[in-house]
Formats: sequence, C-alpha cells, structure tokens
Amino acid sequence: MIGSSELIINKDGSIFHLHLKPENIADYVILVGDPSRVKAIQSFLSEVEYTVQNREFVSTTGKYNNTRITVISTGIGTDNIDIVLNELDALVNIDLDKRKIKDEKRSLKIIRIGTSGGMQKHLPVNSFVVSKKAIGFDGLLNFYADRELISDIDFEKNFFNHTEWNTILGRPYVVDCSPLLLRLFSDKNVFHEGVTISAPGFYGPQGRELRLKTIDPSLNEKIESFYYKELQVTNYEMECSAIYGLSALLGHEAVTVCLIIASRTNKEANESYHTYMEKLIELVLEKISNS
Repeated sequence: MIGSSELIINKDGSIFHLHLKPENIADYVILVGDPSRVKAIQSFLSEVEYTVQNREFVSTTGKYNNTRITVISTGIGTDNIDIVLNELDALVNIDLDKRKIKDEKRSLKIIRIGTSGGMQKHLPVNSFVVSKKAIGFDGLLNFYADRELISDIDFEKNFFNHTEWNTILGRPYVVDCSPLLLRLFSDKNVFHEGVTISAPGFYGPQGRELRLKTIDPSLNEKIESFYYKELQVTNYEMECSAIYGLSALLGHEAVTVCLIIASRTNKEANESYHTYMEKLIELVLEKISNS
C-alpha cells in the first residue's frame, strides 16, 4: 500500500495538485504551459464535460470531432512536469481507494503544445517543430532509477564531448519521443523535425545574459554546431525532456510540437504569435481526431 504522505488525495477523492479524478482523464492528453491556452483549446471543442483549476494547473476534458481529449496547463518548468506526469499516471494506474498499483496498466497519449526559441538559421520564426529527441539540462530524470534504460546514451556522450560540458552543471540526458505519435506530424511541409533542449531556466540556462554572465558564454555556439547522425539541436524550451523521460519510464506515449516564436541565431522574435498558435492548436486537434 502506498502511504498517504506519498500519494496525497483530497477529501473529494481528487488527486492533490491537479484536483482531477480518474474518470476525468481521456486517452489523449494535451499539455500546455500557459493556463490561458487551455481556454484557447477549449474554444475548439464541441463539448466540454469537466473543468477544474488549482494554482497554475487548469484542466478540461471534452470532445473534438467525437474524440475525447483532456487538456492540462502545467505552468513553466520540468519541476511542474514531475507533478503532472506522476499524478496523471497515478490517476490511471493506481487504485486511489486501495492505494495499490493496478495489475493492468493504461497508456496515455500525451502531446505537448508549446512555444520555443529556434537554434538554427534555417528555422524561421512562426515555424512548427516536432521534437524527435529531447535533451534535458534540468537533471530531473537523474533522480529516477533505470533512467539509462530509456535514454540515448551514445547521443549523450557525443553531446557531452562536443560541448565540452562543464561538470559543475547537471549531466544532460537524452530521450526519444514516441514513434507512434511522431507519425502524426510526419508532414515535412508543415513540421520541422529536430532535437529540443529543455532548460531549467529562461535566462542563464538558455545562454541569455542581462546583468549576469553565464558560466560558458560559447555554449550556444557549440550547441548550434553539434551534429549526431544528421540530427541537429533545433530549439530551446523548458518542459519536453521531463515529459519524454517520465512517459517512457511509466509506459506512456509522448511527443512535443512547438511554435518557434524567437530565433536565437537571427536575434528575431514575434511577440504577437497568437494567430500562429491557434493554427498549431487546430492542426494538433485534427491530427488527434483523425488518428
């Protein structure tokens, strides 16, 4: 039995942070960072059956073209992803009343829709990137046993050596997306395929310098020039690696699709990106409903 201090259940039977119950979770789960983006996605749904909010976690479940979908805002960062992924898994794979892991496991299809900063000149602002691999600068997955079993160790070694990684920083980990979900975004006329870095911050960890200097000012240049089996690092964001890592360990499918709202190499940004985000949301919903 799992102790009450390890798995906290609210008085109404919902799980501690998300305030969701098992019956609220669809097989398809869309994760977004911004709570307001849940409302944007909700506007595309033909039917909404449930909505709840606790802190930055806003959740809704409804239907798009008769496909049941759950949408959850995670807030910013892999620390919040640790909460969301573990609680989502608990909702579908742990009997909350008996506090016991179920014998028969349920696998969720998790799609993150996010914004991102591009790292290659060929990747323009307002383009869409699907993350074939994620590199975690955050270190979160290193706290879990067996993480090496779901990681691309050879990629990690090559990246570590190429960037002359400073060992004072947490060691990066690399995890693939779900091949099943990657196929949904295989149209190369619409989606760029690449490698995404999840950073534990927006400024220094992504090489931005305002008043504080970074420990390795040339790190982004090394990242831009890195190749591994014809793959390049395409973009920075702050959640993908933990989604891929925890999903792989827990037996869920996961993929991330991002809108590039800034080009780090071209020093350009689009602050008015909402029209492009709505287009990406609709594309993802169509891909899910037609799968």
